[in-house]
Amino acid sequence: MSLPGTAANFCYRHPGRQSFILCQRCGRTICPECQTQAAVGVICPECMREQRESAPRTKSAARTRLGRMTAAGEPVVTYSIIALSLAIFVLQLIPGLGVTDRLLYAGVYSYPVAFEPWRMLTSVFVHSTGFFFHVLLNMYTLWIFGQILERMLGRARFLTLYLLSGLAGSLGVLFLADPRVAVVGASGAIFGLMGAFLVIQRKLGGNATQLLILVGINLVIGFLPGLNVAWQAHVGGLIGGAVIGLIYVQTRQRSKRTLQFVLIGAVAALLVALSLSRLFV
Repeated sequence: MSLPGTAANFCYRHPGRQSFILCQRCGRTICPECQTQAAVGVICPECMREQRESAPRTKSAARTRLGRMTAAGEPVVTYSIIALSLAIFVLQLIPGLGVTDRLLYAGVYSYPVAFEPWRMLTSVFVHSTGFFFHVLLNMYTLWIFGQILERMLGRARFLTLYLLSGLAGSLGVLFLADPRVAVVGASGAIFGLMGAFLVIQRKLGGNATQLLILVGINLVIGFLPGLNVAWQAHVGGLIGGAVIGLIYVQTRQRSKRTLQFVLIGAVAALLVALSLSRLFV
């Protein structure tokens, strides 16, 4: 932009202010108020605005990490379940909230006298506050198997497997345990993950010996006296997860997708029907 003689020595935005400083990009005269320090020299407000508009947008470190965690293929459901379980555990530690009592499950909550069937699922997300390693061990196991299975099955199928396995674990408590004994923990759902993974590995020809030994050890531990472990939830979750895993692996072809939905829906309906069975006793 060319200006006549004396006008060139005055700020283009403030004609009454004399200046001899030029914008490094457009060459216009700018007063100290209009100057923005650049890498070399100064630039005017218009050039600064154009530079900002054309500059590549950057993300904050938090947004970058969140983007990586939610990218395709990342086990978002696994991370979410772990975060939710840990958040609920923190709430359980706050006196007066009564979070544990509101979410735990006992067989009596499936009877008409105290019918609260949603506890069969909410109990999966609460843990014993008297044994800190209870939640840590469950979340560590979930982190291991969750990452593998979620990438293998996809997010929706994995979430379905986890929830239905948790429900199957509560059914084990309903049919095999004293209805007055309350239980908490994700063990039933996690045993479901192990059962599903064991079946899938065997069907696909993978080596499942070590996993089979691990499952066996954990089942045996549940029967040891004095440990206060709900082995009934382990058995129920393991059976439920194995059945669902079998359905997934046998209907993994695209042509059998509809059959898979029907069979998983049938399993879910059966579990719900069993959870309501004590209403008619």
